[in-house]
Amino acid sequence: MKVASLVVHDVRFPTSRELDGSDAMNPDPDYSAAYVVLRTDGGAEGHGFCFTIGRGNEVCVAAIRAFAPLVEGRELDLADLGEFSRRLLHDSQLRWLGPEKGAVHMAAAAIINAAFDLAGKDAGLPVWRLLGEMPPEQIVDLADWRYLTDALTPARALEILKEAVPGREKRTAELLETGYPAYTTTPGWLGYTDDKLVRLAREAVAEGFTQIKLKVGADLDEDVRRLRLAREAVGPDIRIAVDANQRWDVAPAIEWMAALKPYDPYWIEEPTSPDDVLGHAAIRRGVAPVKVATGEHIANRVMVKQMLQAGAIDVLQLDACRVAGVTENVAILLLAAAFGVPVCPHAGGVGLCEAVQHLSMFDLVAVSASAADRVIEYVDHLHEHFVDPVRVTGGRYAAPTAPGMSTQMKAASLAAYAHPHGEVWRK
Repeated sequence: MKVASLVVHDVRFPTSRELDGSDAMNPDPDYSAAYVVLRTDGGAEGHGFCFTIGRGNEVCVAAIRAFAPLVEGRELDLADLGEFSRRLLHDSQLRWLGPEKGAVHMAAAAIINAAFDLAGKDAGLPVWRLLGEMPPEQIVDLADWRYLTDALTPARALEILKEAVPGREKRTAELLETGYPAYTTTPGWLGYTDDKLVRLAREAVAEGFTQIKLKVGADLDEDVRRLRLAREAVGPDIRIAVDANQRWDVAPAIEWMAALKPYDPYWIEEPTSPDDVLGHAAIRRGVAPVKVATGEHIANRVMVKQMLQAGAIDVLQLDACRVAGVTENVAILLLAAAFGVPVCPHAGGVGLCEAVQHLSMFDLVAVSASAADRVIEYVDHLHEHFVDPVRVTGGRYAAPTAPGMSTQMKAASLAAYAHPHGEVWRK
C-alpha cells in the first residue's frame, strides 16, 4: 500500500486546572499529544502520537511534518516496518537535528507507532499479538543494531527470542484470562492535598493495586509527611514507589532518600538527569536496598545500553513515545532481557497507558517470558478520549483484543481539544 497523506493534530488537555500530573519539575502540566494519522491509498488509517505537557507541542507537530516527504506517496510494507523505521531515522538531513533524540526522534515515534497501529488493524490483531506471533527472525529485523553490538548482538537476541517460543501460546492464553500487573500513580501528584492523597491511596488498595507511586523532590519536610500519610493509609504490605522527576544532584538524592527510608520506599524514579549514567550508578549504590528506576526521558537505545552496562538501574522504565516507537522499544526490551533487568513502563500521560501496554504484553509473550517484578504504570486520566481505552480491573491491565495499538483518539476529542482553536481552548 501507499501512504496517501500524513495528517497532524496539535491536541492539548487542560490538566493543569486540577494539577493532574503535577510533580517537582513540572508543576502545571497540560497533557498534550502531537497526533498523527497515516492515511493510505486504500482508505485504511493508522494513528499514533508523541506526548508532551503543553507549550512546545507545536515543535513536535512541526517535526512530524518535516518527515512528510519521507512518508507521503511512498510504499509502506507492513511486513517490513523495520525498514520503514530506518528510512525515517537514517535520513541524512533530519538526523542532524538529533541525532536520535529530542523532538525529531519523538516525531518519528509518532509516525512509527501509527504504522504499527495500521499493521495491527490490517492483520486484525492487537499490536501485542502481532509482535508476539512474529517469527524471532522478523522481530530481530525490527531493531536497529547500530551502536548496540558491544552489549547485545543480533545472534544473541535471536537466541533469547527462540528460548521464549515454546511457552508463547500458554502465556498468551494466561494474559487474555488474567491480564498484566499494574501500579497506580493516581494518588501521588504533588499538587494534591493531603486529604486527596490519603483518599486516593485507600481507594487504590481497595481496587486491587499492590503498588502506588508518589511524586517527591520539591520539599523534604513535605515529602516525609506525605510518605508517612501514604504508608499509614495503605499499610505495610503495599509497595510505595517515589519519583523525583530528575530534581536532584547525586548527593542530595542519596540524602533525601535516607530521610524517606523509614517509610520503606520501593524504588526512587528519575533521581537525577536521565543522561547521567554514572550518577545513577552512584545513587544506586548509595540508596540500596531501595531500587533505582529510570527510563521515561532516556533519549534512545544507546543510553539504555549504557545504563545497563554500568549497572546503574534496577528497573527500566521505557516509554512508548520518547524513543522511536515500537521498533526502538523492541531493541530496548531485548537489551533488558539480556541484562536481566525488569521493565516497568512509564505511562503517566495522555494515551501512554493505551500504547505501552502492548509493549509489556509482547515482552511477556515473546521476549522475557516473565511478569515477575514487572508492572505497568496506570493513571486514571483522559482514557475516555480513546476509541479503545485501557481496562484495568483488580489492579491488572486487561489485554486489549481490538486490532491496532489502542492509540486512536475519538474524532470529537481531536476537534474539541485542538490547540488553539478547539472549543475547549476557545472557552
